[in-house]
Amino acid sequence: MIEVKQSNSEKKGEFIATIDGAKAGLMTYSWAGENQFIINHTEVEPQFNGKGVGKEMLYKAVEFARENNLKIVPLCPFAKAMFQKTEEIRDVLA
Repeated sequence: MIEVKQSNSEKKGEFIATIDGAKAGLMTYSWAGENQFIINHTEVEPQFNGKGVGKEMLYKAVEFARENNLKIVPLCPFAKAMFQKTEEIRDVLA
């Protein structure tokens, strides 16, 4: 099971994914004003490639955006591609 925790500060934040206590991935973001944030980097540890880690982190970011009435600017190639192919998350696209 993939667990995703968020850590957030005034300027930036991150979503960290773990599987059975091992770090599986990291998605970082920066605030762009009060109402939107930029996903600027996504990485998945090699041993967890293909297990949906990136997708779980992105869905956590989307959930965070929806709960807080925020928009997402996907600058990282992974997030950008996911928004292009996943229609149901586009409501939070800036």
